[in-house]
Amino acid sequence: MKYSQVEHYFFNTTNCNPKTQLSLAFGFPLFTIFALGIDSVFFTQTYFDARVITNIAAIVYFFFLFFSADLSLRKLMFVMVFLSYIGELIFCKLLGMYAYRTELIPLYVPFGHAIVYASGFIFAHTKWAIQKEASLGKFFAVSFTLLFLSVGIILKDYLTLIFGVLFFVLMRRKRWQNLYYFIALCVIFIELVGTYFQCWTWVPKTFGVIPAANPPMGAVFFYAGGDVLLVKIISVWENSRLKKTL
Repeated sequence: MKYSQVEHYFFNTTNCNPKTQLSLAFGFPLFTIFALGIDSVFFTQTYFDARVITNIAAIVYFFFLFFSADLSLRKLMFVMVFLSYIGELIFCKLLGMYAYRTELIPLYVPFGHAIVYASGFIFAHTKWAIQKEASLGKFFAVSFTLLFLSVGIILKDYLTLIFGVLFFVLMRRKRWQNLYYFIALCVIFIELVGTYFQCWTWVPKTFGVIPAANPPMGAVFFYAGGDVLLVKIISVWENSRLKKTL
């Protein structure tokens, strides 16, 4: 199959279904608990290593969400999978900021990151979120400030204090779009579930110096920061397509 044929197959949005994608986004919390629960240390030690089930479930859920999405979200999800894996190699393997319960990076992780991003994207573009944009923005700004400060001071999670500041710096550059708050909520949820089930664990001191909780709430910055690169990649992609058509 040629590249143009592959592109046509994956990015033909005639089967886009907004109701289905919204249902899948709302199903994200339950799916996360199920998928990470069977990849947990408890499940593995009590029953068997079910990671292959989690891998398959994540890929299937990804494609259900992918094919129900519109063109812009499909492109974001597609690129996110590859960008996420590169990020895992950097932050997990190279910098050693966290570690999975096994040596290898699970196959479900890059697909899971795309699901997290897409879920936040869908929530942010609902009619309710758009109508309440101003009030939600104020609520999110106060809530995230209190969250970063509380875990930073109470849990001595200085990594969150540092990346929390960077998160707000980035939010200012992004004109305080609620999209990043919604994505951050999904990130916080999956981090709490994943560390609870011990699917992965953050090191107590990042780089051997900066104290961090398990998980650090400041991890939301990595998604917001990654979006900057994600948008640039999509922009280059679309520009290259435009040049081909000229």
